[in-house]
Amino acid sequence: MDIVELTRRLHAIRDHNDWRRFHSPKNLAMAASVEMAELVEIFQWQTEDESRQLSDEQREHAGQEVGDIVLYLLLLCAEAGINMEQAVRAKLADSERRFK
Repeated sequence: MDIVELTRRLHAIRDHNDWRRFHSPKNLAMAASVEMAELVEIFQWQTEDESRQLSDEQREHAGQEVGDIVLYLLLLCAEAGINMEQAVRAKLADSERRFK
């Protein structure tokens, strides 16, 4: 995944639609949270086994929500000055240290 290229493309969409005024870190975090809730809704009331055996339609829908979440997080990182790759690598290294 080329984070720089994805962010550039997102910014092009944002700028074309004059959405920058809405893209504060606060709003982007809330939007990512709403999309996460939409992902959770797909799994609501399923058993553990059912959640591992999604239909093609459910899998596609879940993928769309994951995409929404990641895109909002990319925008959030850009607005807040967070290097996403560095943040993810640092968190992974911390988890490896703590849980191995």
